[in-house]
Amino acid sequence: MPERTRLEDLVKAVQEYGITTVMAVGMGYFIYFIWKYVTEQILPALEHATMTVIKLIDRVRMLDNDMIRMDQKINTILELRDIEHETKHD
Repeated sequence: MPERTRLEDLVKAVQEYGITTVMAVGMGYFIYFIWKYVTEQILPALEHATMTVIKLIDRVRMLDNDMIRMDQKINTILELRDIEHETKHD
């Protein structure tokens, strides 16, 4: 006896249970498949991306603080140079 194909099984299920029941079961499987994919594939990737973004934000803040310190040092050096320049010309 030859094996039945999936299409034959589907037709038989529709004949036995009705299209509404078969479609509801199919939709349930689809929802389960999407939920499983999201929880196993997408959420871990989002968590990894979130940690990467947090690390990048921390590095940008550190660079910003370094830039502020460098700017203050440069301004101090320029002021001292101007003061020294003025005292030499007096």
